[in-house]
Amino acid sequence: MTPITEVEGRRLPLSNLDKVLHPATGTTKGELLHYYATVGAALLPHLRDRPVSFLRYPDGPEGQLFFTKNPPPGTPAWVKTTPVPRSDDPRARQVMIQDLPSLMWAANLVVEFHTPQWRAGSQAVADRLVLDLDPGPPATVVECCRVALRLRERLAADGLEAFAKTSGAKGLHLLVPLEPTPSDQVSAYAKQLAVRAEADHPDLVVHRMTRSLRPGKVFVDFSQNAAAKTTATPYTLRARPRPAVSAPVTWEEVEACGSPEELVLLMDDIAPRLERYGDLLAPLFDPDRAGALP
Repeated sequence: MTPITEVEGRRLPLSNLDKVLHPATGTTKGELLHYYATVGAALLPHLRDRPVSFLRYPDGPEGQLFFTKNPPPGTPAWVKTTPVPRSDDPRARQVMIQDLPSLMWAANLVVEFHTPQWRAGSQAVADRLVLDLDPGPPATVVECCRVALRLRERLAADGLEAFAKTSGAKGLHLLVPLEPTPSDQVSAYAKQLAVRAEADHPDLVVHRMTRSLRPGKVFVDFSQNAAAKTTATPYTLRARPRPAVSAPVTWEEVEACGSPEELVLLMDDIAPRLERYGDLLAPLFDPDRAGALP
């Protein structure tokens, strides 16, 4: 029998709680759900009012993975959705995770959470900029940290404040709070940053996705600023053998990083970090910290 739990007045069936989802650590689905319940207060502001895309991995990272933007079959009527017209479906809608019951319903599907840089009702008007730093082996997150620090300086020179989080995979994300700005303008500025970083540090940085150019360098992916693109939401678990989290880190941690393992943050690391630091990305929601593109 599927157990039923009540979350803020909503009855939720939670299935297969003993199923191992992260084989390297033996982490079960029940532990995954406990994680999301524990960090919900920090995660929900990063999800709220943004259409959510799901990368589903119901049988763990070694099973089938599939990406979906449409509300999954059986989505409860109380889970909010918002119109997100697409060229192939002008009437398309996507889920919004507005509260803890919605979060736990989605977590029960076993998903990564991915969100755009804009909020519902302001499609293609971004309130943040993102740069995805992706290392080409043998480069690692250590090299990503070096690039992040240089990009931070460049952004600061333009009057913009950057914050860092792990990708939850092998790289690093930089997030910058912005005054509402059309996504195409943000994309153009982000591309300029990537091109300039490559020009200044050609031994370390590449701005093109071409695989042959990337070994030993950090690809500065600016494309996720496009209105149609999404980025792993802060605090989401990733479909990896270990329960890695896309989690904020301090600039001191970025500066001190000397080995990849130093910036691998797992599920059990997050609650103590929240207790110690609070949400390091909370400034993203402060209008006084939002900058204007130069």
